[in-house]
Parts: sequence; structure tokens; C-alpha cells
Amino acid sequence: MTTAQGRPAPPTVRPAPLEDLGALQALARRTIDTCYRGFLGDEAVDWFLGSGASDAHVKTHLEQGGAHCLVQDGRIVGLSILDGPTVDLMMIDPEHHRRGLGGFLLRHAEETLLPRYATVRLETFTSNTAAVSFYEACGWLRGEPLEGEGPDKVEYTRSRAAG
Repeated sequence: MTTAQGRPAPPTVRPAPLEDLGALQALARRTIDTCYRGFLGDEAVDWFLGSGASDAHVKTHLEQGGAHCLVQDGRIVGLSILDGPTVDLMMIDPEHHRRGLGGFLLRHAEETLLPRYATVRLETFTSNTAAVSFYEACGWLRGEPLEGEGPDKVEYTRSRAAG
């Protein structure tokens, strides 16, 4: 559905029912396959996708009620997983990047979480420069690098006072 001016209809965010599982898993796999190779490398991406971990992560959170769909023109174009005070996962289908949808989905997460938590958080890979730039442009504050195995990650936070 497009507007009378031929533009896409405004996006909406809704909770994800179980019927969306396959579409959300496919969106996550497409996003990881397309966008993560540049900073994680082919071997790591192929291993991760082949392990089924991405599909299992989406399924677990969908079953627990923490998954949301970003829908535009009747199609799922993004997903978010909110877990307590954490934006656990946020992805926009690669063919819909650079259209303001990430900002729309992130604002939804903030509007959902900040009334319940004074500070909300998310993590991203330090080498994912596109995500780092995006979160900083959206006013999220960079914290210290996170310790752990695997690729380096950094935490970002947003507080009610930061609006």
C-alpha cells in the first residue's frame, strides 16, 4: 500500500506472533549474511548461520513475547527483540536500509523501554562501524568495551533524561 503521492505507507511496529517465525528467521539470516561479513568475515558468518544459533535466538524470544515486527506496505522489513532493559537485537532487511526504518524501530524500542527502565542498553560489535555510527547519531552513549570471547563488543546506553 502506498500513499496517494506514490510513497511507501508509514511503517508500523507490532508484536510478533508465532506465525511470523519463518519470516523473522529468514530476515535475520539475510541481514547477517549480507551485512556481517565485512566485519566478522566469511568463516564466522558461515559458521554462525550454519549452527542454527540465529534461528534459535529469534524463536526463543518470539516464544517469550519479546519480538516485534516492523511492517511497511504489508511486508515485514525489520525486527527487534526487547529483553528487559535491553534492545537485544535490531535488524532491518538489507534491501530496506537507508530509508529511516532503523531510526523508526529504535525509537519504538526507546518508547517501549524507557517508561519502565531509567536506562536502557544495547550491544554492538566494535567493528560494525555502520551500527556504531547509527547509535551515536541517535544519541546513544558509548560505554566501555565488553569483555568476553568472540568478536569485540561495546555497550551503548540511553537514559530517560537523554530523551
